[in-house]
Amino acid sequence: MEISVIGGGLAGCEAAWQAANRGVRVHLYEGRPSRQTGAHLTGNLAELVCSNSLGSHLPDRASGILKEEMRCMGSLLLECAEVSAVPAGSALAVDRHQFSRRVTERIESHPNIEIIRTEVNAIPETPVIIASGPLTSPNLANSIASLSGMDQLYFFDAIAPIVHAESINMNIAFRASRYSEDSEQEGDYINCPLSRDEYDEFVSALKTAERIELRPFEEMIRSGVRAGKFFEGCLPVEIISERGRDSLAFGPMRPVGLVDPHTGRRPFAVVQLRQDNLAGSLFNMVGFQTNLKISDQKRVFRMIPGLEQAEFQRFGQMHRNTFIASPNLLHPSLQFRDRGDLFFAGQITGVEGYMGNIATGLLAGINLSRWMQKEPILVLPRETMLGSLCHYVTHSSLRDFQPMKANLGLLPPLEMNGRISRHDRGKLFAARSRAALQDLFDQLNV
Repeated sequence: MEISVIGGGLAGCEAAWQAANRGVRVHLYEGRPSRQTGAHLTGNLAELVCSNSLGSHLPDRASGILKEEMRCMGSLLLECAEVSAVPAGSALAVDRHQFSRRVTERIESHPNIEIIRTEVNAIPETPVIIASGPLTSPNLANSIASLSGMDQLYFFDAIAPIVHAESINMNIAFRASRYSEDSEQEGDYINCPLSRDEYDEFVSALKTAERIELRPFEEMIRSGVRAGKFFEGCLPVEIISERGRDSLAFGPMRPVGLVDPHTGRRPFAVVQLRQDNLAGSLFNMVGFQTNLKISDQKRVFRMIPGLEQAEFQRFGQMHRNTFIASPNLLHPSLQFRDRGDLFFAGQITGVEGYMGNIATGLLAGINLSRWMQKEPILVLPRETMLGSLCHYVTHSSLRDFQPMKANLGLLPPLEMNGRISRHDRGKLFAARSRAALQDLFDQLNV
């Protein structure tokens, strides 16, 4: 039994691993490094491009619930992430290069996986999982459009700058994690505080800074793609600034839970930086996705107190993310409605967030291998985070369809009387998820 997996990113690697572990021979196709995307830097599999954070690992949060489900289902990439972790408070963040190297080594060493370094321009007629990601090539996207008979959708996404730690002025910046209970413990984040006046000057400069013009993607437009949409969950800071003078102060620059030790007061606004590698030499500007020209990134971001002499390892940039009309095309099992041996996984399905992408690859890999072995395909219960995420992307109204991260609002309501705290609510959701997943496994003898 053989299958193909198109895409060596997060979802594709997880899908390949899951299928291979179930005795299926896997041909894993990855176009890099011979064909680079503009966002990736290496030829490694599972390279992270936007951030190094894989979300909260607290067990009562949406991302924590999803991670626990993935542990129960044997996720390779979650295992690789946890051994590549860097300090990030209550979040799981990784050294991105160590993480991708580790995943690459594990995939390369699996006896049932063959990595084929070539671009795939059309959907194979053999059993296949398409996990080509947000930067799906125009030829493959056109092939998907031809098969589905529907227009594809796409939106613009952005990545944040990365700063060399030694260039941050720690006489102004300070280390702290939000709501840290231990005042003696140094926090995992570097925080650059802004007064009201400093914030106003920064926002004024940001709103008038020059942006890189978004070029039309002629190949995609000829296929009927709607262009120019921004994903609400990853807006560039310059777009957020246009929504109101204090929109950034209530968004990525919110100062709640932080006290500046230099003044003993909460700043009006703050820019947080999160460790990006194990050595602690690089820090990512949290929530500072941008499409400003490089010269203006230097000028405007160096207005932030503590970053006056900042040296950038990577500047922010904008890229196109492609996703399909999953509500009309896919079952909650991620199986294509009109072709049983075709599955989709990852960001191309409309699932957002690193862990969500990995989780859909996990489910697609399990399900195609089960389909090949004539076993029942898994449709995860709505009470599980992954089940609700897959239900969302396959049942939403197409008119309002937006990529979605794991969140507690996707889960069916809890049956209870009276009000409970957010923490207790999350614990109940987590317990219900574990029970629902175990019931499914017992029922199918998984």
